[in-house]
Order: sequence, then C-alpha cells, then structure tokens
Amino acid sequence: MDSLIAASARALAAGDPLGALKRIALRDDPPALALRGIAMAQLGEYPRARELLRRAGRGFGSHEKLARARCVVAEAEVTLAMRDLGSSPRPLAAALATLEAHADHANVLQARLIVARRLLLLGRLDKAGIALAQLDRRGLSPSLAAVAELAAAELSLRSLSIDSARAALGRAHEAAVRVDVPALLAEVANARVTLDRPAARLLVPGGEQTLRLDEVATLLASDTLVVDACRRGLNAGPTWRPLVRRPVLFALARALAEAWPDDVDRDALIARAFRSHHPNESHRARLRVEISRLRALVTALARIEATARGFVLKPLDGRAVAVLTPPIDGDQASLIALLCDGAAWSTSALALALGASQRTVQRALVELEAAGQARSIGRARTRRWLSPPLARFTTVLLLPAARQME
Repeated sequence: MDSLIAASARALAAGDPLGALKRIALRDDPPALALRGIAMAQLGEYPRARELLRRAGRGFGSHEKLARARCVVAEAEVTLAMRDLGSSPRPLAAALATLEAHADHANVLQARLIVARRLLLLGRLDKAGIALAQLDRRGLSPSLAAVAELAAAELSLRSLSIDSARAALGRAHEAAVRVDVPALLAEVANARVTLDRPAARLLVPGGEQTLRLDEVATLLASDTLVVDACRRGLNAGPTWRPLVRRPVLFALARALAEAWPDDVDRDALIARAFRSHHPNESHRARLRVEISRLRALVTALARIEATARGFVLKPLDGRAVAVLTPPIDGDQASLIALLCDGAAWSTSALALALGASQRTVQRALVELEAAGQARSIGRARTRRWLSPPLARFTTVLLLPAARQME
C-alpha cells in the first residue's frame, strides 16, 4: 500500500472524507477507486459511491479475491444506506465466506452487521437477533463497536426491552466517544433522545395520555387487556393476538374497548367495521359472523356478550381494558415511520418493508405528498421519497415487525 492510499484510509477512518479525497481524487487504480467510493458514501453521494465501488471490484484481478470481497461489503453498506432492500443478498454472502476464509475479522463483522441491519429494516426481528448474536465482538474497533451496539439497541427498542436498549446505547456512546467521529456521535445521541419522546397515546375517559417507550413496555407487560392500534393486535401480558391482517376484527375490538365497560350499538359497530352509515339486514348478519370470529379469537382473554342494543366486552379475571393508539393519526402511520429515518426510500423498498404491494404504497405516498407529509426527489426509477423529521415523538412502535406478520 503506497503512502497516499494509507493516508486516505486513515482520513476515512477518522470521518474526514474530504481529506481522503484530496489525496486520491485524480487516481483511477482499484484501491483509489474503492477509497473514493467510501468517501463519496460518507458525503451522502450514494449512487456515485456505488458506481466507484463496482469499478474498483472489477479492477481487482481474479487473484485478489480479498480486495474484491471488501468492495462487495462496502457496496452492500451503500446499498443499505440507499434503502435498496430488494437487491440479492447472495453477493454479500459470497463475500462473507471469502473474508472468513482469509480471517479478515473486521470486515467479517462489518458484513454481518449489514445483514443484521437489513433484517431490522425489514422488520424480521427474530432473524436480526440471531444475526447479532453470531457477532464475535472480540477486538472490535471503536467505530464497529458503536455500530454493533446501535443495532443491538434498535433491536431492543423494537422488542420493547427498554433497559437493554439503554445499556446498549450507553456502550455505543462510549465507543463513539473513543473514535470521535461527529456523524457517529450524532447518531448515538439521536437514538438516546428517542427513549424520552412520546411513543404512543393511551385513551382514557375524557381524553388521552401520552406514553414514553418505557411506559408502553410497562403497560404491555401488565395483565391489562390492551388493544394495540400501533401494531394492530390484542395484548395481555405474555399473550398476543395479531390482527394486522384482519382489519374488520381489529376495528370491532377497538370499538368495544373504547366503549368499555359500556356496550356499543350495533349500528355504530357496523359503521366502524364496514364503513356503512346505512345498515341493512345483510350488514347485521355479517356483524354477527365477525363478532363470532372475534369471540373465538379472544376466548382466553375476554367474553363478548350481546346486549339489548349491541355488544359489550367483558375481560376475564378482572382485567382492565386499555386502548393504545399511535402518536400520529392516519392509515399511513407505518409508512411515515419508515420515512422518518431521514433516508431516501424507493417505493419498492417501502413495499418490501411493509409487506404491501408497490401500487398500494405509491397511492399512499401521493396522498402523503398532497398533505405535505412526504416529498419526492428524482424521477422515474431514480425517484426516492423522504419525510420531514418528526422530532416531537418516536415512531418506533409503528415500524414493521415480524410479530405483526404472524
């Protein structure tokens, strides 16, 4: 490695991409192209960074497998930053095997972290946990240690393990201070602030009460029967009944919970569940069918009894009932939550993360843009979507999770 390449690499490690570019901006040899690509990524020029890294990978010969594998890992990092979640994971898996064969411990960890962070973005929390558990953190550099702890903290936050998240963020802060990279310090600080922001609203008689993440975790760990409108399901201690794919049943459960301990009129339930303000016998027959399905689903948690005018929810074992709602209203809350990370998302990546069709996401984005809650940059295939930062509250509970998909 010549002196300019070494100096450029040290500048990149210190978070100084401009200093790195000053040394190698006019060079087109593969090592310089790779470093230029990493520098452009640190500056936020992701398409250009990916192009340079691909050129560098092609420039290394077939006998330079280790260098090519490192380029693939760097490109995968850029791809993740671009929120290109639809790309094949096979090149990264092949590069990871090459790095392990050459005992390149630092880049093996980097590759495994990319895999785990991608799984977190897709809401596959169980698989992300397995990927993070497989990390061998011995001898980690401070920067990689900070990234690893940030990923662990995000997994804990998404799983509502608040104490574990605080501990991971504390370790991430210590590592970020050691490496002293401003962008990394800012990311850790931002994550720590999330813990103290309002995360949800609890409906109470006569109004609502805002809850932080730790307060939400305490509520969900209690024996209270919680109708969770953030993740679309019913929760009572360790028992979880997902309703994300059964919107009619969830609408009925929420209406009954909001009225508890009183009953709800049949016509009001029809209007809530079927969005019809002119009920007929067909609607009433359908209501009886859906109520029967909801009864079967919650039989271990509560009874649903008929009254003279409608239906009433009666929890078992003297449980209380609570309704947990998102910090922001609207059907597109989860979409807004994904856009709030500050990255530019493609519609295909959003559809993949949400488990929805691309056309559905496109329609929702158009509505959000008209309401001033999203904006687009670029055109056609290069079009990306962003959201203004929502600094007053956290949207962690609105992010997709595997638990919703059960």
